[in-house]
Amino acid sequence: MSMSHLSTLKSRHADLDAKIANEERRPAPDGALVAHLKKQKLRLKEEMLAVH
Repeated sequence: MSMSHLSTLKSRHADLDAKIANEERRPAPDGALVAHLKKQKLRLKEEMLAVH
C-alpha cells in the first residue's frame, strides 16, 4: 500500500477522533453514535497497523 493511502487513513482516524470528542462534549451525547464512531476508528487503526 502506498504512503498516500496511509496518510489518508491517518487523516480519517484523526477526523473520527475529533468527531468523538465533539460528541462526548455535548450535554447529552448520543451513545450509539459514539460507539459507531469508535468502531470505525478501531477498524482504521487496524488497517493502519496492517499497512505499517
